[in-house]
This record gives sequence, structure tokens and C-alpha cells, in this order.
Amino acid sequence: MLDHVFISVSDVQRSIDFYTAALAPLGITRQHDYDGRDGPPGHPDLKGFGAKGRVFFWLRQGVADGRAAHIGFVASNKLEVDAAHAAAMAAGAIDNGPPSARLYYDPRYYAANVYDPDGYSLEFVYKSWQQA
Repeated sequence: MLDHVFISVSDVQRSIDFYTAALAPLGITRQHDYDGRDGPPGHPDLKGFGAKGRVFFWLRQGVADGRAAHIGFVASNKLEVDAAHAAAMAAGAIDNGPPSARLYYDPRYYAANVYDPDGYSLEFVYKSWQQA
């Protein structure tokens, strides 16, 4: 299991605005700003998003390479997938696959895919067999 992910973005405020809107339907919110001066030499400033007491998704200013990452965010149900896709599109995402079952993976795999403003591939995914 992963604890956290950092991605470099070309415009921090634009990305904060995008992810604030796109992740809200999943219950993921902006949680914490980390001042890099508080860390070891060279540590970047970070903008953190999370849920349920955990901060796990971090943005940092830098050179963005959308080809460098594909990030899947867990949804609790199909309606959350649909809502996250709609919110991301309204916030400026580029569609990369509307909400539907991804039969090539499993008939119970329901997802939507978008590209964020820096071209990162995002997936909002509900896997019924992984829900508690």
C-alpha cells in the first residue's frame, strides 16, 4: 500500500483549484501546506490533499511531465466516479474515457479517466470487490 505521492505541477494554484474541485466528490480535500524550509535541505514546498485523517496526495511546483504518472483515486461507488468525472471536466480536465464498466479488466471495474491541466492521467475508480 502506498503512503503518499508527490507530483510536480507547472502552476501550483491552478492545480490546487483543479484538484480541489475534481477530488471533492470522493471526499478528498486540501488538508495541509508544508513549508519546505521545515524539512531537509532542498525539500520542496508541498500542497497536500487527503481524507479520513491521512494526507496522501501532494503537489509541488516544478517541471510537469504528464507522461510520468497515472494516478487512480478510489471511489466508494459508481455515483462518486460519475461525480468526480463531471467535476474534473467542469474544472478543465480533458476527457480520456467517460464513466463506464471497464470490461477488459473486470465487469465489476467501473471507472472514468481524464487528463489534468498538466496532462497527468487520472482515474476515478470503483472496484466493488475491494469495498469493505
